[in-house]
Amino acid sequence: MSAPIPIQVHYHKQARELELIYEDEVSFRLSVEYLRVFSPSAEVRGHGGPESATLQVGKKHVGLTNISQVGRYAIKLHFDDGHDSGIYSWEYLYDLIQRRESYWNGYLKQLEQAGASREPQGIEIRQL
Repeated sequence: MSAPIPIQVHYHKQARELELIYEDEVSFRLSVEYLRVFSPSAEVRGHGGPESATLQVGKKHVGLTNISQVGRYAIKLHFDDGHDSGIYSWEYLYDLIQRRESYWNGYLKQLEQAGASREPQGIEIRQL
């Protein structure tokens, strides 16, 4: 069974959340941080498989600068930290929705084990 295709995608800039709206007005919001941390790009997931994945740290305040449609099957998210190489298929986004709690808890555990943080390091520079 293939994943449903959203009828609308909306970026809530202040909340830093991407909302996917499906038929019958069913909607889900995913934080941009969550989407950035679980980017499907080889840069994040690893070129050689999961064992070569790069733990994403300091992404708590990341936002989006743009969203592009990729054919009829995906969107490309352009993050304000410069990352824009992941293509988020409808199937992948729906998987992120369905397994959000499990994925997020696993990520937090990885951060803890690595002694890393969601908080950005250094001075935060923001555009208003």
